[in-house]
Amino acid sequence: MSFRQYIPFHFFYVLAFWTIIPITATAKRTGADTPAETSYFGFTPKLRQAYDLALSLRLKESALLIKKIKLDDPSNALVYLIEDYLDFFALFIGENEADFERLVLNKKKRIAKIKAGDKNSPFYLYAQAEINLHWALIRTKFEQRFRAFNEINYAYELLTKNQYRFPDFYANKKSLGVLHAALGTIPNKYKWGVKLLSGMEGTIEQGLAELEAVIAKSQEDDFFFADESLILYAFIQLHLNNSPKQAYQIVRKAQLDIQNNPLACFVYANIAMRTGHNDEAIETLLQRPQGDAFLDFPYLDFLLGVAKLHRLDADADIYLKKFLNRFNGRNYIKEAYQKLAWHSLIFTNSDQYRYFIQKALELGYAIVDEDKNALREAIDGTTPHRELLVVRMLSDGAYYHQALDTIQKIDIGFDEEQYIEYIYRKARLFQQIDLPIKALERYAQLLDTWPDHRSYMICNAALQAGLIYEQLHNPTKALLFFEIALSKDPLQYKVSIHQKAKAGMVRLKGGT
Repeated sequence: MSFRQYIPFHFFYVLAFWTIIPITATAKRTGADTPAETSYFGFTPKLRQAYDLALSLRLKESALLIKKIKLDDPSNALVYLIEDYLDFFALFIGENEADFERLVLNKKKRIAKIKAGDKNSPFYLYAQAEINLHWALIRTKFEQRFRAFNEINYAYELLTKNQYRFPDFYANKKSLGVLHAALGTIPNKYKWGVKLLSGMEGTIEQGLAELEAVIAKSQEDDFFFADESLILYAFIQLHLNNSPKQAYQIVRKAQLDIQNNPLACFVYANIAMRTGHNDEAIETLLQRPQGDAFLDFPYLDFLLGVAKLHRLDADADIYLKKFLNRFNGRNYIKEAYQKLAWHSLIFTNSDQYRYFIQKALELGYAIVDEDKNALREAIDGTTPHRELLVVRMLSDGAYYHQALDTIQKIDIGFDEEQYIEYIYRKARLFQQIDLPIKALERYAQLLDTWPDHRSYMICNAALQAGLIYEQLHNPTKALLFFEIALSKDPLQYKVSIHQKAKAGMVRLKGGT
């Protein structure tokens, strides 16, 4: 795999969370010296209202208000950045290719309007950069990764230049902070290529420090983008800095409006599911606002179905089927059918499992890791071990003691693949209930007995051993196991596992 293939995917895994939480900006007229014929950048009360409506996925209401603002305040160029959020949310959430072909033409028109604005405003370059970042993320949904990479590179150049011109403009620092953190996770063997082609560089520490500066400043001055900065900071702590507890506490502190904002539900539920608070995720998703006033967000039904499956709720299939019935996009369709197959195996019978796993073979796309994994299972044709699947679901939902009770009763037999999974699941459970030595013993057993096996469990065993040694303040062994993880070529979840191993190495030795 070349760095051109690797970098965009790697960026977008991290940056997807960024643009789903849009940037709030403050602006005002830049003064009497602005020529009359030049547009200005003004975050007026009506524009703020349009922004808030967009952020709440009330896109129709936001579009009507934006139309009125263009008539009443035609010189305000900032309206085109807010308008771009409407296309971003519609395409990033809906993933409709026909809509993409129609709406992509809006990008150049909006950039042209912004370029007619006041060049002395800190929003002049910033707004152009944000629109480029929006469309970069949208393009990844339609596998236009190279063009997306170029847009991110251009946005990086604009933000860097703007930071030099306006060092106290904190919206800039927030965007650069996320980019720098994402760049810090790129493996060394690709960094030279990225820098050669784009000049982009950064570290996780640099990105976190920039976001921390923004958060501190926003607390002093009550900046509008305080909550957004906290959420971005939380996602980086979770995905790049191996600090799930801190990530969860951050979103708790942010007091997201889950009663009135589907995006807030997504953020809170997503982090809750990944940090051992599955019950909270379910309650949050059950409370999400719905109705014709909001952009349809079928992925929330998918999340709810998965969270319920982790809890072994018999009605999990209802929400997975709702997602499939309503979603006309590309991603997570194969995974949804895989999860329905698992639900059938746990609650119904193996015949139903085979029906749904065949659907995973026939329908959807294999772009993201989860869909690729579902496709492999469908092609392989081997039915999972039911009891081990139950353990996996309970473990994924952080019901660790219930999972440990279940696995202790399993008679695994002599099947090699099932035996690898049996040891791996036990190791993960011991790790989660804070028995690191027992976990390390089983990870060592996996790595010593099957060093060349291409199961993701072997690769992840090395990663998890590295994380344990990092927590035990043994950086030498931690680095050794992170390197072992990076040396392996698993058939599943390679990008995700390698990203976390690289991030671990960056934390311990600055990525050298």
